[in-house]
Amino acid sequence: MNNVNNHMGPAPVPAVLPEVGRREPERSEGDRSATSGKTGAAPKPRPDPEVVAQAKRRRFTAEYKQRILAEADRAKGSGGVGALLRREGLYSSLLTTWRRERDAVVLQALAPQKRGPKSKRDPVAEENQQLRRETLQLKEALRKAEIVIDIQKKVAALLGRPILTVEPEEKA
Repeated sequence: MNNVNNHMGPAPVPAVLPEVGRREPERSEGDRSATSGKTGAAPKPRPDPEVVAQAKRRRFTAEYKQRILAEADRAKGSGGVGALLRREGLYSSLLTTWRRERDAVVLQALAPQKRGPKSKRDPVAEENQQLRRETLQLKEALRKAEIVIDIQKKVAALLGRPILTVEPEEKA
């Protein structure tokens, strides 16, 4: 089983590597970003790379959301929105959510409002009371219907034609 990719010894190393001509020594990433196009500007402080043990949900105030949305609306077109999102550490989906929230609040504020004092009645208690009244009315109607049925049975028995009744237990 001769395998071409399976070498038994070290790979041969060329004796002399070709020289690549460079005018300046290679800089690290930090050096490149510090001097890229900004002369005399202080380098931006880098965020702490330490990962916290317990992640904490960020909370944004209404003023902050409003300010970011205004900046995003002004920065449309020239890639400014992306720069804004990178600077603030936000996702574009947050802008979409915040715009929806803003539009919903504007619509709610412009909707016609009911005039007059607020009702102090509890709608659940009111419905409960109405259902109780309805139950009492139905019980009274059932009592009257049972009286009529009993009279019909007695009249039928007097005339010699008894009505066959089914007991409630037998129905089930």
